[in-house]
Amino acid sequence: MSVSQAPTKDELVHRAEELVPLLRDKAVWMDENRCLHDEVIQAIADAGLMKIRVPVRYGGYESDMTTVADVIAELGRGDGATSWVLSVWAISTWMVGMFPDEVQDEVFSTPDVRISGILSPGGMAAPVDGGYMLNGKWSFNTGAQQSTWNTNAAVTPTPDGGFEPVMALIPISDLQIIDDWHTSGMRGSGSVTTIAQDLFVPAERVLPVGPVLAAGIHRSRLNADSPVFKALFMPTACTTVSSVALGLAKAARDAFFERLPGRKITYTSYENQSEAPLTHIEVAEAITKIDEAGFHVSRAAEMIDTKAPTGEQWTLEERARARLDLGGCVQRAKEAVDILNSASGGSSIYREVPIQRIQRDIETLNLHGIMHPATNLELYGRIVCGLESNTPYI
Repeated sequence: MSVSQAPTKDELVHRAEELVPLLRDKAVWMDENRCLHDEVIQAIADAGLMKIRVPVRYGGYESDMTTVADVIAELGRGDGATSWVLSVWAISTWMVGMFPDEVQDEVFSTPDVRISGILSPGGMAAPVDGGYMLNGKWSFNTGAQQSTWNTNAAVTPTPDGGFEPVMALIPISDLQIIDDWHTSGMRGSGSVTTIAQDLFVPAERVLPVGPVLAAGIHRSRLNADSPVFKALFMPTACTTVSSVALGLAKAARDAFFERLPGRKITYTSYENQSEAPLTHIEVAEAITKIDEAGFHVSRAAEMIDTKAPTGEQWTLEERARARLDLGGCVQRAKEAVDILNSASGGSSIYREVPIQRIQRDIETLNLHGIMHPATNLELYGRIVCGLESNTPYI
């Protein structure tokens, strides 16, 4: 074990910014090959970005939520799929920090270990002597083929005849991979399906999810006082993935303005699109929406970073507002991308033009079960109207 001095937020964001040209250069390849390019993975590791959620005693940075959000958003400017994969790796790495310390010793013995994860319970963990027998199927398993470990959600029977959600930590080599990631968006994320069949998982590698979701109670002694690991799961996960949407919106802005000089508006007298009042209105509206998306990410991140160090309790409305901020960010980001995509003209449909891929990626995020704007708005509305939550994921 080695304790490292964490770089500052500005330094880590700068490192992410320096990777943007590489991500843009490899984006078409990753979109077509449905996984991250090896050079991209290596560059992320060399920049230290794999360490942003690794405990400091293993050489990690334990970066705060604001830093993580800014890093992921910056990578999103380069490529949405890469940003998404790192967001999943960051969440899953953070989740491993809640397992018993001896389990962490095993996982983090691998430098720059890559851990993917699934929150939706797709399996059954049946208690057996010394652990659990796991059977299940997990689709949308982002980055699984390029990871070493997987945190897979399942349910296990309880004495009262019900079921309790758990998280099982599994070596990827123990899972069957189904290469079914043939999609319209986020293609480079390699979010394939994995299957466990009569797989034994030791008891120490199975974590009850209920206490983690409800109160942030986990099984690590050495991480117990760390502000990063005292944060609540759902606000942390929501803020992490919302940063991807923000990054994509910023990528759309960059892509649009890069192609703007000299472009005309076909079948009109405008020889330069930048001179058209319509363009002025469109870009102003899009930038306003990008700023609004950024507000939602920043508000959620700042609340996590404020509450976690002190252990201050979250109210139910504050928990729901983290989901609201996620939905608000995704909604505004998609609206911004839609405006800029529509203003990009027919030539933008070619695969080498980034805006069409950005639009496909933001549409895919918009459909994600935990990110769908209407779902998150409804949840918050229920809470402020005095009704009970209709989901444990809050």
